[in-house]
Amino acid sequence: MDVLATPWSGGGPGPWILFFPLLWALAVIGVVTLLRRTVWRGRGPWQRSAAAGHTDAGPSPLSVLGHRFASGEIDEDEYWRRLSVLDEQFGTHGKGQEGAR
Repeated sequence: MDVLATPWSGGGPGPWILFFPLLWALAVIGVVTLLRRTVWRGRGPWQRSAAAGHTDAGPSPLSVLGHRFASGEIDEDEYWRRLSVLDEQFGTHGKGQEGAR
């Protein structure tokens, strides 16, 4: 410990001995930051290539039906008929909302 206490007395490594632990700490912090921003959030380069063949299915059938009803393409009876079909196929319609008709 005397070497660090008197670095300029001509026989020790001097203050440069603190440089290498700081360099390693910065390297570890940089790697952890890089991993947190990419791989651990699911944005790694190998995950992009695996997902390249997977296409997004687009909007859900319920949202399309809601947009068509809101824009006036279909009337209320058609909306409820199609919603009941979607409920039978996918089970997406809530149980208590059928009485709200």
